[in-house]
Amino acid sequence: MRGLVWFRRDLRVHDHPALTTALAECKEVLPLFVFDAPLLQSQTFGAPCVNFLLGCLKELGDELDARGLRLTWRRGDPVEAVVKMARDARVDVVYWNRDYEPSAVERDQAVTQALAAFRIPARTFKDHVVFEAGEILSGAGTPLQRYGAYRTRWWAQWHAAAPAVLPPPARRARPGIKTLLELPTPDELGYALLPPSFSAGETAARRRLRWFLNGPIKDYAIGRNRPAMDGTSTLSPHFRFGTLSAKSAVHTALAVGAARDATWRTGIRTWVDELVWRDFFQQIVASFPRVANRSFRPNTDAPRPRKDARLLKAWQEGRTGFPLVDAGMRQLNRTGWMHNRVRMVVASFLVKDLRLDWRQGERYFMKHLLDADLAANNGNWQWCASTGTDAMPSYRIFNPTLQAKKFDPDGDYIRTHVPELRSLPTKLIHQPEIMSADDQDRYNCRLDHDYPRPVVDHARARNEYLLGTHR
Repeated sequence: MRGLVWFRRDLRVHDHPALTTALAECKEVLPLFVFDAPLLQSQTFGAPCVNFLLGCLKELGDELDARGLRLTWRRGDPVEAVVKMARDARVDVVYWNRDYEPSAVERDQAVTQALAAFRIPARTFKDHVVFEAGEILSGAGTPLQRYGAYRTRWWAQWHAAAPAVLPPPARRARPGIKTLLELPTPDELGYALLPPSFSAGETAARRRLRWFLNGPIKDYAIGRNRPAMDGTSTLSPHFRFGTLSAKSAVHTALAVGAARDATWRTGIRTWVDELVWRDFFQQIVASFPRVANRSFRPNTDAPRPRKDARLLKAWQEGRTGFPLVDAGMRQLNRTGWMHNRVRMVVASFLVKDLRLDWRQGERYFMKHLLDADLAANNGNWQWCASTGTDAMPSYRIFNPTLQAKKFDPDGDYIRTHVPELRSLPTKLIHQPEIMSADDQDRYNCRLDHDYPRPVVDHARARNEYLLGTHR
């Protein structure tokens, strides 16, 4: 039997349900990746995402080649590309791992129906999450809308029936000379070529996980909130593209915790809870696909967001006059990455200080993040905007100055990403607007020339927001 494995958000060989099953059932297996032309043309994602994707595909091609398999790629409409490949290669079955985004669900249904017209069955598998939406439900059998309740049931399900990790296919030489996988360049796909800010591919993901679990996770409760520290796993790009499975990461982390003391186990449990958040947002998108385009709770959209291109541009460019906000946005624009604590601060600032529509921030993040993921990005933006599942309009109003003083007390993160403030002493780094004329001369940083004054008064903006939410 001949099988086609359609790779999508699962660019690895370890713990890969579709690939493992195909190799067990088929005498010949054909791996395929499709560059979704309509999606690329939409520019929903940006160059960081596309560059990282290509790096992941390069390693996947090498890993498959070492196992006697040849990765093929196509560019075009995914439905047409998969069906044509299946027919041209005369395959008996097509395998893939499931995706839960609304557009992906529609696409996969279309592929399944098109294949069925030619009597080619499709077999799909759980992979992108630890538990799918239907596995974690309320007592009434409905999707859970509160993270706390979801987390409790997630851990109960894990202890009752933790899904097993699959081994990678054995390496075996392929007859003949190794052929190089020629991938398109970013430019050919319509995107700029960027220097890598993160190492792509499965090897890098597994190496980073080992590094994180062997040290930084012990202090994760602190490191997760300190943007100047290398204290987080930074594995979200790998989970997004599937170079590391969430399931295997949980198993590995808990195994490390079992051999360590209580401090380590606390850090590990806290980190695994972040993966529970990831599953939670994935099941929200799967169960309530409307969130892809609008607020989960529409009645929480008050106050009516303003339209101000000047303020939006200042936020996008990191020129708001709030150093932590500006450092985060500049880090994002330069590297395709932003520390999670800072993501919350800049999101709260956009919605509750600038009073702009959260969707503008969500779209900007999707276009600039190399870990751009609809479920996680949408879920976190709606959490910050107080429009999501656990909407709390009067809370989550971050004071960007106090956040900076608390989590970047020495200003190291700010100095890294806002170079015009590097010479400022710690007493001024978080509030450069209080510099005197002598200070500005002394530190060669002139307000309104080298660095802007704050575009809003936070205390006033906070009060205006709270008044609007209670009208």
